[in-house]
Formats: sequence, structure tokens, C-alpha cells
Amino acid sequence: MYILKIIRGLYYCGEQLKRSLVLLGPFGGNDYRYALFQGASLEERKLLAHLITDAAVLAVNELVELGVGTVMVPGLVPDGCLAVSLTYFGSPNTGNYDLSTGCINWLNEFAEYHDELLQTKLNMARKRHPTAAIIYADYYNAILQLYRNPEEYGFRRTTAACCGDGGPYNYNKEVQCGDPPTTVCPDPSVYINWDGPHFTEAANRWITSALLKGPYTLPHLDASCISEAASTTHFTDA
Repeated sequence: MYILKIIRGLYYCGEQLKRSLVLLGPFGGNDYRYALFQGASLEERKLLAHLITDAAVLAVNELVELGVGTVMVPGLVPDGCLAVSLTYFGSPNTGNYDLSTGCINWLNEFAEYHDELLQTKLNMARKRHPTAAIIYADYYNAILQLYRNPEEYGFRRTTAACCGDGGPYNYNKEVQCGDPPTTVCPDPSVYINWDGPHFTEAANRWITSALLKGPYTLPHLDASCISEAASTTHFTDA
């Protein structure tokens, strides 16, 4: 796995690893979406969830054993709120949607399943490595705040993509953002979604602040350590 090659390359970083914050992931979003496109059943997706969360914890264990002092592992985002998911899995049945956010309930419920499974396995990793700081980043609930109270945080468009090609969510699976005939909204800062599967810079900035300053990490981050760790933070994307 590519992520494990990166981890093993960190072996040569020496003492710096002890003062580093390594942010992994998030794991699984693309895997689940691909499985759904292939018609995977709920049981098949649950089996996949065990494989994905096992891989995440394996990466955590390897990093800690190489000397990394602090590892942050994000959970899934609320996939049922993304323009790509709303376009692919939209339904005329209003019961499939959360009326307050417009998000698809069953997709978000599966994200919750993944996140609970991941937290259970991270607890096992903490017992194995009691001196390491293994932090769970609650992307799911942090991001849901934007969909539940968008205007409070300066957002006016929630489920539609800023960059896209029409349709109810401004997403066209046949063309990517930047390719004709897609267009970009005049003010991305008021959109949560950028291009279907990704968030805008404005949304990501809010999410980062919520993780660093809010209640969306477990255990809670010590704000006094953030600036010190920032200079030695390593990011890996799975």
C-alpha cells in the first residue's frame, strides 16, 4: 500500500518524529463510493468498512512504532451531503433525506457506522501504545454543523457545487471541474461544496478551525501545542 511506503520512509527522520503531528487520511470515502457505484450491498460495505478501518489502525501502529508521538486520524465526512452523492443516489422519496439539511440519510448513517468502528479500533491502538497521542478527528459532526447552520458561518449554498455543469446540484458525472462546459460560481466563499466530491477552501478553513479549537477531536487538542506542532506536521492522504 502506498501509505505504508510513506510511513516506512519516515523511519529515517529520527528524533523529529517525536515532536511531529502526522495527519492520516481520511480513509474510505472513494472506496465506499466506488463500491456503491458497483451496487454493493449493505453487508458488503460493512465488510469493506472492517478492511478500511483495519488498514487505518495498521498505519497508526506503524507510525507510533517508528517513533511518531502524535497521530490524528479523521473519520468520514457526511457523504450524503456531497453534490456527487446527491446526484448519483438521489431519490423522489423525500423520506430518504434529512429535511433540515437536504442530505441523504442512509449514506450519512453508513458514515456514522464507519466512524464508530474506527473509534473502537483506535481505542485498541491507544491501549497498545499508551504513551502516544492517537487523536480521532470528527470530520462528520464538524462538517454537519455547516449544513445545519450555514448562514451562521457565512455560507449560502450548501448541497450544490460551485464548479460544475448544471442539474439540481450543479454536478455532471461526465465532466470534471475545469473542463468545458463547466463553470465556476462567482463567489466560492459562500459555497460548502466545490466540485461534487470536495469542499471549498472556505469550508475547509472552517473545518480546520473547528478541529483545532472546537470539540471535534478525541481526545481534545491542546491549543497551546498547535503552533509548536505546526512546523513539524506531516500530511499523508490515503
